[in-house]
Amino acid sequence: MPVLLSRFRWQLLLLILASISILTQSATAQFDRFSVEGYGIINYYKFWWDTDLPRRAAFDLERFAIEPEYRVNDKIKLEAEIEFEHGGTGSTMEFDKLEEFGEYEQETEKGGEVVVEKLAAILEFTPEFNLRVGHFYVPIGLTNSAYEPGDYFTVARSEMEFNIIPATWHETGVEVFGQWSGLRYRAQLVNGLDATGFSSANWIMRGHQGKFEMINAENMAVVGRLDYQLNEGASVGASGYFGNSADNRPKPDLTVPAHVTIGELHGTLQEGPFLARAMALYGALENAGAVSKANRNLSNNLNVKRSPVGSAALGWYAEAGYDILPWFYTPPKAATPDEPTEEVTHKQEEEEHDAEENKPALHLFGRYEYYDTMHEVAEGIFDNPRWERKVWTVGLNYRLNHNLTFKADFTNRTLGIPTDNVEQTLGLGMGVEF
Repeated sequence: MPVLLSRFRWQLLLLILASISILTQSATAQFDRFSVEGYGIINYYKFWWDTDLPRRAAFDLERFAIEPEYRVNDKIKLEAEIEFEHGGTGSTMEFDKLEEFGEYEQETEKGGEVVVEKLAAILEFTPEFNLRVGHFYVPIGLTNSAYEPGDYFTVARSEMEFNIIPATWHETGVEVFGQWSGLRYRAQLVNGLDATGFSSANWIMRGHQGKFEMINAENMAVVGRLDYQLNEGASVGASGYFGNSADNRPKPDLTVPAHVTIGELHGTLQEGPFLARAMALYGALENAGAVSKANRNLSNNLNVKRSPVGSAALGWYAEAGYDILPWFYTPPKAATPDEPTEEVTHKQEEEEHDAEENKPALHLFGRYEYYDTMHEVAEGIFDNPRWERKVWTVGLNYRLNHNLTFKADFTNRTLGIPTDNVEQTLGLGMGVEF
């Protein structure tokens, strides 16, 4: 009997060890399918604004984003992005339609917010056709497709895009995407905007639904984008948006449609140390006069601007930067063997790729932006010249490597009004990516 017990203990021990080994291998395999990326931005601003003389200097923990990704199998991938904006936890709002006039309740815990900007499943079939389902980015313009700190020169993202359309813009729906050779496409069906958020200063930008716990989907929208790679350093593209925004309002207080139509063109050119980008956008709002009238009667508790809305918005910008770091410093080239083997050649290619990814650069850059959120107005609405803005920005962008970027710039914004119309800002920023 003792011998049998001893043998049983050994068998049990071996079974436990085997189980641990299997579980460890399974956990390792699961972990290999999981990856995390992310980025963060910290900025400092000093203001000299005619329109706001007492405006004080400020630090802004602009955003910190975590982007987990899980590979289910060869054909299915899950992706997410959680963004912490301005170091806060945000607020929520509820609407009680059973009240006689409706009641809005808002609870604020801190000045920023936590936002799930992406939560989607990707089904990969062929390079030409793939499917994304869930919550994802709307690819209108440059910023909504290239939003990490290393993707743009300036301390703050493009203010032309930020003041006309949501940036970054994320909605819920379904997307098909793919590519043929140098041509890439994306087509989406997503929930539409809410016209109560439209305003004079920001056109449809605040129409992105986010105030309430649930998003209205009475009106859907279609989105499309094409990008073509002309050569290794040059690409051009276009995108468009079309959707009604009348029936996604909290109350059914708008009896006419309010379709939003947006079209934009963009391009990028990189030739050695020279890098340039440009974009132009035009948008139209149907029945802008009726939208403006309905918005004037909104509850104060909804916390919207309630200002007249332009029937059309126009904006464009162009920027260029030149890497001046080689003027001061040239990194030494690694020595290579006289007759490299295939293994050495492969390793060398990997090292060259990593070196290119982490190559330092110091761009001296300039950008000009023009945008008018009341480019056209409906009959009876005042075309306020204040919202025609011209912006010059110059600065330096130092990319230490793929993970760390430092920025400094000076912005001069001129409003369309004749006096007290200059807003100047000094910006310093740091961006991290991992």
